[in-house]
Amino acid sequence: MLEEVISYLRVEPGKTYIDCTVGGGGHSEAILEKSSPDGFLFGLDRDQSALDQADERLKERFQGRYHFYHSDFRSFKQMIDPEKKGKVHGILADLGVSSMQLGNPERGFSFQATGPLDMRMDRSQQESAGDLVRTLPERELARIIETYGEERYAGRIARAIVRERETDPILTTAHLADLIKRSVPPVYRYGRIHPATRTFQAFRIAVNRELESLSEFIQETYPFLEKGGRLAVISFHSLEDRIVKRTFLSLVQKIKKDPLFQWTKRPLCPTEAEIRENPASRSAKLRVIERRA
Repeated sequence: MLEEVISYLRVEPGKTYIDCTVGGGGHSEAILEKSSPDGFLFGLDRDQSALDQADERLKERFQGRYHFYHSDFRSFKQMIDPEKKGKVHGILADLGVSSMQLGNPERGFSFQATGPLDMRMDRSQQESAGDLVRTLPERELARIIETYGEERYAGRIARAIVRERETDPILTTAHLADLIKRSVPPVYRYGRIHPATRTFQAFRIAVNRELESLSEFIQETYPFLEKGGRLAVISFHSLEDRIVKRTFLSLVQKIKKDPLFQWTKRPLCPTEAEIRENPASRSAKLRVIERRA
């Protein structure tokens, strides 16, 4: 949703922006291009390898116009100079997993190729998805799969994991995906999405604590916006979108001084053309809020 992001953030020359989830640098590049020749970008990402690749992508054309921080977006307030409060013209948080991470089997985000059960966005953290699969009791596994994956067969999958690991350690994405497929009813194995999709999502959210403090992050970022500045958030599953929607609505109703305006009463979704070009974008939802002048 690159064009929509640039349009709704109203990117202009000479202004300051924050990309809270740099990833491969696509949004950052577009913001720097549109804000040329003198706009500035602060960028954060918990994946150092992503920042390194984004820096390689940007440094030749935009040297001196951006600064990156190796940090989770929820540490936003600790990274950005408090003196920037009220002076930032646009903030973006794209909550999805980058194609760079999904496409690398060694990162363990996808069951499309065999890799270790990792799923850590920040590889310096200790706990991986494999650790959860190998150590958590059945009840906790079921809770994670049901809560974060909204998986109807969470109990069956959790029981299958516990039973399997007693005799055969679950070490790879392929092993887990095959186990899930075998544990659900036959009619569920050949549906519109792979039966392991929701469980993999659940473990990724749990490992990276993706939903923790999301609402708090939104409430802490908006004071950094100058009047007329906008915050754009792209979510990729209903749990995230629900938090973003409710937090935006709460802020609009609660903030009387410098009131907020929600540009997206309903979320913006990718066009059919974008989905054809990038199928991973099909579940994206963009919501935008503005600090009114």
